[in-house]
Amino acid sequence: MPKGKMKSIKNEAQYEALRDKGYSKEKSARIANAPDTETGKKGGKAPPYEEWTREELYNKTKEIGLEKVSHLKKGELIDKLRNH
Repeated sequence: MPKGKMKSIKNEAQYEALRDKGYSKEKSARIANAPDTETGKKGGKAPPYEEWTREELYNKTKEIGLEKVSHLKKGELIDKLRNH
């Protein structure tokens, strides 16, 4: 992406509201750009992270690109995933 260019945000109002709540730019953009069917519903089909094994959590952090997580314990991996 060229310098000075930002990706467009589909729902600017939602993006700004999330930023005002303290969400990161990346997380706010991801939520604001998600199709309406994916947002606004509580919960999903996946079990809560507490029911995952440490290995499953570690693999998920790698899948989404989090770095320096190999030494983290299960609870720390959960925190990283929820707050990235």
